[in-house]
Amino acid sequence: MPRLTAGFWVHAYLRRLTLANISAFIVHKGDETAGAVLVKSNPLTGSATLFQRVYNAEGARIWAELASGLEPEMDQIIAKQRGFDPDIWVIEVEDRMGRTLLDEEGLFG
Repeated sequence: MPRLTAGFWVHAYLRRLTLANISAFIVHKGDETAGAVLVKSNPLTGSATLFQRVYNAEGARIWAELASGLEPEMDQIIAKQRGFDPDIWVIEVEDRMGRTLLDEEGLFG
């Protein structure tokens, strides 16, 4: 099965969030075809959680928590990631309930 391009996946994800009335935006635009994607979940409390797509032991792609803590610390991690991977996409999701929809079917792409 062919994989979706990073840009296509990001725009579909943003649309799905919009339909669920969840605010989200692109913090950094990465490579359209193969850029990695980081999702920053911001519940607007001063803290944040970073998620990235990884492969599990069975070889399936899943979303895993990369880090969690104060928002400025998460921003530093993002800056470090961008420093060695300028093709990375960074999506910030702002939702007081902490919803990201990453656990929904179809978003593992």
